[in-house]
Amino acid sequence: MTDTHSFKSFRRLGTITIIAVYFLILVGGIVRASGAGMGCPDWPTCFGSWVPPTDVSQLPDNYQTLYAERGYKNTTFNPVKTWTEYLNRLSGVTIGILILATAWASRIYLRTDKTVFYLSCSVVLIVGFQGWLGSAVVASNLKPLIITLHMMLALFIVALLIYVIARSQHDTLQTLSIDQLPPQFRTVIKVAMGMTLVQISMGTQVREAVDLIANQHSYIDRQFWRNDLPVIFYVHRSFSSVILFTNLWLGWKLFKLTGNNRALQQLGILLTSCVVIAILAGVSLDRLGFPAFAQPIHLLMANLIFGVQFLIYICHKYASESQATPLTHDSFRNQIDV
Repeated sequence: MTDTHSFKSFRRLGTITIIAVYFLILVGGIVRASGAGMGCPDWPTCFGSWVPPTDVSQLPDNYQTLYAERGYKNTTFNPVKTWTEYLNRLSGVTIGILILATAWASRIYLRTDKTVFYLSCSVVLIVGFQGWLGSAVVASNLKPLIITLHMMLALFIVALLIYVIARSQHDTLQTLSIDQLPPQFRTVIKVAMGMTLVQISMGTQVREAVDLIANQHSYIDRQFWRNDLPVIFYVHRSFSSVILFTNLWLGWKLFKLTGNNRALQQLGILLTSCVVIAILAGVSLDRLGFPAFAQPIHLLMANLIFGVQFLIYICHKYASESQATPLTHDSFRNQIDV
């Protein structure tokens, strides 16, 4: 019989990994908002060293010429931007290690639920591709489309990790009682996830436009950026009201649950909080001249919203399947699909 402690260790490690990925998304947002993406103009080293310099005196006098010859024009050493980007890279390496550790720990499920093991291993491969894509971001001199692909893949990695950890705990999730939820709840959560993906997609287009505008303004005069934004920005802004009311309904229905549903209640509160914070950050971007602090917060909340919605959907799916057809422990494992 597999040690219960090993199951708990896997879930704990997987949860830490998910939190770390969200932290990386936050750091990536800070890098993008501050224009620190080229703080390290080369990859995987930074200004030719594994540990970047702290002062321009540590670089050759002709370093700008050297990097211009490599295709990186206007390279200027800025210690704050350099170390911001370096923190981003260190976070990526740390997550790579955590992903490997999670995959290794998942081997305990080979005898009970092989899908958990195989999906955990697939995350390793996807993260490897994500690392390559990160190098492509630098090599492309921060092309907006590649940056967006890099961020969307991070969203997919988080969703896959959430599914793996939730699946490993389906014995617990199937004990949740969802009888008090309205019949249309599952349909609404699916629609909400779809709307979130559409909103994120529009948001990435807005961010690509903001990146171009910021570059034109040399990351100053933020109060004038809004004047040059495309129409998609106003669609994105208006659609947030639909996102707000849909998720408030979901959060309220979960919050009203009674009995053995504390986890669902907490998810409802978390979902509502993330949506409100995301909208407040978006309002500050719109009305306060694109403050740098609001951009990474807005991005992080958008990713958290989808992650929480996805987890709620999985919890509802497992609970409803269990209540629809009482199953034994082994048959339940065999009938759950990915």
